[in-house]
Amino acid sequence: MRFKTAVALVLLGLLTLLAGIGQKTIWAPSETFTASAPSDAAEAPLTVIDQKLRTLHGGTVKIDIEGDGNFMLAAGRPDDIDAWVGQTAHNTITGVTEDQKSLQVEHADGEATAPNPAGSDLWVSTENASGELEYTWTPPADGEWTLLLASDGTKPAPATISMTFPNDTATPWAIPLMVLGGLLMLAGIALALLSARKKDGEGDGRGSGFAQRARAKSEARSASRLPMVSGGVATAAVTAAVVALTGGAATAATTPAPAPATESAAAGQPAASPVLLDAQFRRILEQVSSAADAGDAAKDAAQLAERVGGTELEVRTQNYKIRSQVGTYEARMPVRSTKLLTTVVTSERSWPRSVLAVTQGDGNVVPQLLTLVQPSPRENYKLTETTPLQPGTTFPAIERSGTQTLAAADKSGLLYSGEEALAGLADRLSNAESSFKDKLVEGASSPYIADTLSYQAEVVKSGENGNFSFTHKVVPESTVVFRTADGGALVLGRINFGFDGTPKASGDKLTIGDDAAALAGGKETTTGMVLNFAESMAVYVPPAGSTDPMKLVAATRGLVGASFK
Repeated sequence: MRFKTAVALVLLGLLTLLAGIGQKTIWAPSETFTASAPSDAAEAPLTVIDQKLRTLHGGTVKIDIEGDGNFMLAAGRPDDIDAWVGQTAHNTITGVTEDQKSLQVEHADGEATAPNPAGSDLWVSTENASGELEYTWTPPADGEWTLLLASDGTKPAPATISMTFPNDTATPWAIPLMVLGGLLMLAGIALALLSARKKDGEGDGRGSGFAQRARAKSEARSASRLPMVSGGVATAAVTAAVVALTGGAATAATTPAPAPATESAAAGQPAASPVLLDAQFRRILEQVSSAADAGDAAKDAAQLAERVGGTELEVRTQNYKIRSQVGTYEARMPVRSTKLLTTVVTSERSWPRSVLAVTQGDGNVVPQLLTLVQPSPRENYKLTETTPLQPGTTFPAIERSGTQTLAAADKSGLLYSGEEALAGLADRLSNAESSFKDKLVEGASSPYIADTLSYQAEVVKSGENGNFSFTHKVVPESTVVFRTADGGALVLGRINFGFDGTPKASGDKLTIGDDAAALAGGKETTTGMVLNFAESMAVYVPPAGSTDPMKLVAATRGLVGASFK
């Protein structure tokens, strides 16, 4: 009976051992699995691939896409892609079915078409393809990243999509089964040896008196020792130990490991994410610089339109017009991207979005402050102002990783709000005895305010035939305020500088310069004239509680209008 039990244990152990080995070899799960989009999914011009899929199973995700003709796959922040998609009909790939064979796709009805998403400043990276694309999904930076798939916004987005994910290859029972199998085999062998010894003892003449007396003496000598455990009890004890060991191993193997720090951080996109990464900013700046160079070279404002707007488009347009008639008129300072000294990027994710760049290159005698504005998600950034830094002025420190933008009227933590700062500057430029005379100062080597006041006073003094007046008025919608590292703010905006002249007496003539004449259509008037300049300004505002005055950081002006009354 014992021998049969031993054989059964050996066989059971062998089967258990083989089962453990099989889990590591022929039954081992595949390292990856592939899920495909259902063929009956509704057509849409846009397909969004949810950011959760990138970290669904950890590791690297690969995407295979097939479609007719050209298409693109763009990576962007989830809120940026949602904002760009807007009300357009689209599909969203949200997950994987339980059998891991199909992708889960949700359809949202909406507008049948969208603009072509190619070239949008919202995308950190873009993959262009024709017919098919193999894409390895890696995040360009920390945080959450979503993908947008589209043809040209009018045709359906490619529908043949498959995603390959890392599979769970853990086999928590493999090692315990191999250990258990080995122990069962050892127990069976031990039981077989005990059974053999028992038979050998019986074959030596258990019935002879001599053998009985010898056995009695042996039993008497061992009476004081611990009792010998029988083979069956030993097997039970070994089995219990193995089961306990196996249970412990299984528990350890199946307890979920703590989530990696990167995944925990990615669980919710930080509100302070800057609206542009460095690579995006440089790409945008290069395109802006190229557009400005093309327009400047051809003196053609139409070539600026794609990347230049607002004040800068107006000033450059008029500059080209004047230079086409007055060869000596000074060109606007060129826009350079080769030497990027610093950037200022907002972390406010609503629109419009404003960012700054300080650059210097060929033709830039001093560093130049560039203001770029993105009015809405489907519009690209445009250069709205170029403002040379005042000589000898230090640009205020601003967090490179993303800073707060404030509303023009927001005075929180500041000595003055943005609108108060620019209103004070406008008053300071208009009136030599302004109440802001000591509250807003400039460097000794950069007397923009002093020169403006001196020029205005000289014109009034020397104007024998005319009465002249000057105004400086803030354009409220142009004001942008960035929080500085010390808790203060950098305020940027446009001030309209008006120069009004009227003859003193009937018959008196007023004469204007060649530059203004190119816009007014003549040089002399007996009825009066009006000149308009756009002033691009930047002012540093100290934090609340400071005793320091505001400081003029950057300033320039450009003639944008001239007319006769």
